[in-house]
Amino acid sequence: MNAPLNDRPPAPDAPMPKAVVDALPNPLIVLDEACRIRLANVAAEDYFQASSNMLLRHKLSDLVPFSSPVFGSIAQARASAGVVNEYSLAVGTPRLGGERLVDVQATLMHDDPRYVILMLLERSMAHKIDRQLTSRGAARSVSGMATMLAHEIKNPLAGIRGAAQLLEPALNSDDRALARLICEETDRIRDLVDQMEVFSDERPLEKSPVNIHAVLERVKRLTTASMGEGVSVREDYDPSLPPVLGNKDQLVQVFLNLAKNAAEAIGNNAQAGEILLTTAFRPGIRLTVPGSSERITLPLEVCVHDTGPGVPEELRPNIFDPFVTTKPGGKGLGLALVAKIVRDHGGIIECADRGRGATFRVLLPMLRGAAAPRDFDGDDTP
Repeated sequence: MNAPLNDRPPAPDAPMPKAVVDALPNPLIVLDEACRIRLANVAAEDYFQASSNMLLRHKLSDLVPFSSPVFGSIAQARASAGVVNEYSLAVGTPRLGGERLVDVQATLMHDDPRYVILMLLERSMAHKIDRQLTSRGAARSVSGMATMLAHEIKNPLAGIRGAAQLLEPALNSDDRALARLICEETDRIRDLVDQMEVFSDERPLEKSPVNIHAVLERVKRLTTASMGEGVSVREDYDPSLPPVLGNKDQLVQVFLNLAKNAAEAIGNNAQAGEILLTTAFRPGIRLTVPGSSERITLPLEVCVHDTGPGVPEELRPNIFDPFVTTKPGGKGLGLALVAKIVRDHGGIIECADRGRGATFRVLLPMLRGAAAPRDFDGDDTP
């Protein structure tokens, strides 16, 4: 028999409302009838890069352009007295100097209809992983094409070059120049095929525990030696990061390619040029391996920032696809190869816009069984 209601043990003390909203991982703000911010959680402080006390002094229009579709969602929530969900909205933040793609949920508070709860759900990891899987599919397509090119093109090229070399001694000076041109062009095509042939290499990587900071320090030395004066390379590392299980040489190739691209992007603007290498531990990021029930965690974050002109918005979703490039005369294979190597390590890579310059963010799995940093110990061990 159930105990009488008044004989039941008292319920534990409920947390204060502010503590509850602060525990939410997504930005949440409460707006009054004038769209003035009345409450903001910790995630909102991080999103808008302002303290809660600072946010409470402003209207939403001070943080988001008045033309933003988010205001339409708020008005619709007030009119319908319900919940309004909008997906994939570009919410501009003048304070940050850029836009972020978010899902927006606006809810009218029924207990006090003067207020609307606005939650921003960043389309971060799911959207990035979806793009990454698309890039992986493109890389696999290039693998098949590279194999075909290696077998079907390189052999005829060798015959063409050999024939031109045999003919050259018997030709006059003008025709001899044309024979040399044939040799040079066949060499150029062969080199292009050799670059693409890398994509067809699906052999398992030889992996060992790698200190990612040792990789980045080597990249820094190589990059500094090859750059012009005025460009600085700065680092902001989390020294407590555990090792990654990977191939050191290939990881050097990944970050050297990203740093070289960053230096080229800065280009003539070298006086104010800076490349920033950062590392951090980001628990809670999990990826399901396609075709299996295995889930891996990607807590190791490595970013390469630059102060160049950035990557055009229309190219960012496809920047890791083969033959997509922002460089005049570029072949568009460097970042595709970077994406393949990161994929072979079980990680993902994305290109982000941070207002000034570009940020390439690599997420890697940590060595299985390695201890997570003390602040996160036990949260997300793979």
